[in-house]
Amino acid sequence: MADAIRIHARDNVAVALRAVTAGERLPEVGVVAAADIPQAHKLALAPIKPGEAVVKYGCVIGKATADIAPGEWVHTHNVRTTLDEAAAYEYRPVPHEKLEVPAATFDGYVRADGRVAVRNEIWIVPTVGCVNNVAARVAQATQHLAVGEIDAVVPFAHPYGCSQMGDDHENTKEVLAALCRHPNAAGVLVIGLGCENNTIAQFREALGDYDEQRTRFLICQESADELADGIRHIEDLARLASANRRQALPASRLVLGMKCGGSDGMSGVCANPAVGRVADLLTAQGGSVMLTEVPEMFGAESILFNRCVDAGVFERAVAMIERFKDYYIAHGQPVYENPSPGNKAGGITTLEDKSCGCVQKGGHAQITDVIGYAKPLRKPGLTLLDGPGNDIVSTTALAAAGAHIILFTTGRGTPLGAPAPTVKIASNSELAARKAGWIDFDAGTVAAGESIESTGDRLFQLVLDVASGRRTRQEIAGYREIAIFKTGVTL
Repeated sequence: MADAIRIHARDNVAVALRAVTAGERLPEVGVVAAADIPQAHKLALAPIKPGEAVVKYGCVIGKATADIAPGEWVHTHNVRTTLDEAAAYEYRPVPHEKLEVPAATFDGYVRADGRVAVRNEIWIVPTVGCVNNVAARVAQATQHLAVGEIDAVVPFAHPYGCSQMGDDHENTKEVLAALCRHPNAAGVLVIGLGCENNTIAQFREALGDYDEQRTRFLICQESADELADGIRHIEDLARLASANRRQALPASRLVLGMKCGGSDGMSGVCANPAVGRVADLLTAQGGSVMLTEVPEMFGAESILFNRCVDAGVFERAVAMIERFKDYYIAHGQPVYENPSPGNKAGGITTLEDKSCGCVQKGGHAQITDVIGYAKPLRKPGLTLLDGPGNDIVSTTALAAAGAHIILFTTGRGTPLGAPAPTVKIASNSELAARKAGWIDFDAGTVAAGESIESTGDRLFQLVLDVASGRRTRQEIAGYREIAIFKTGVTL
């Protein structure tokens, strides 16, 4: 096992793959540690003067605020961000070499409209937070139906659907409607109160054309016994869903959402590049991948945007970044108010450092499209999805956009579960061992010498297994959450 790694030839820092003690010689990177360096933190490979660039991933991740000697610890005490609200972008497309990979398959479901699914579940979607407990009681009373071909009965509580205006009201309708249309739901019960802003009548309009066989509605104020009526609806949906069967399908039909949370300095070295390998393997055979967390693209635009398939896609990507910066500015916040305390404790120094590691999840695939918050996926390939970095909001957006499965990398650990099966990927083996009830895959093997390609190939097989019915740790625990992006006032 190596002690430290220099990620890119241009880097003037290395990442400690284990805790390093002052005075230790690190032959892989050619320096002696001048201080104790925690695992996943950075140490200098050459002298860096105040104001000079600190380079990691081949990109500038900040500027030194003090003299830094070779072997010294490089972190928040001697580095600052270089980001500000103003930035100019130029499209400089890079050559793209498509991988040649054998076609893979998984065992999934085909819906009546031709879409495919990896789960056969019954979902309960409240139009307004007032009926969350009704949805929960109906789900609890019908859990015995989750047998055989039916994977789960799941309610999705949220606090919205009333006292909202403008974009917030539209976001609530669109996200909930998108969940109702999600192919992993073989049947959906929509529960309303009756006097909310997001009325059932209005919500039906947001749904557009929908399958009346798999979508039922209940207005609690119009029901003599909403619990009994809700149970009858679920029983009817379960009878229909139980007739569905898995069949062999090409992996090109899969849609994956990529997410990271509770990241550390190993995330960009181990877990995120392994997920990037999965993105390359899937897009090479015509599958679809979505990358979101726009604030965690700040500072990494040069890595990402020059992979846009054409100038039009590039311009939409830049517009997405600028909208998010305007959002920060409108609320009087600096665009670089990130990473979190946990990120910093894990070795991430600046937003550029975090972003350059974050975008590794997109691999080397071409960016084929840019879509708005929770809008449906339109094209195969790598799509950028407008959305914030917040874990629950962004995983909900990925599911609403159509992700069958979400790959979630973490260096600190989180039990979070999205509406879609959520594969937790540890960036370090210590976390994988300590939180085995949370983690599905240990990518810390990269630090022990396994190649990114080998690790990513094993992860891709796990994705196919999950798509074929293998349950994730999050599913076993029953963890499912949603959160909807909110920007305006509450009445």
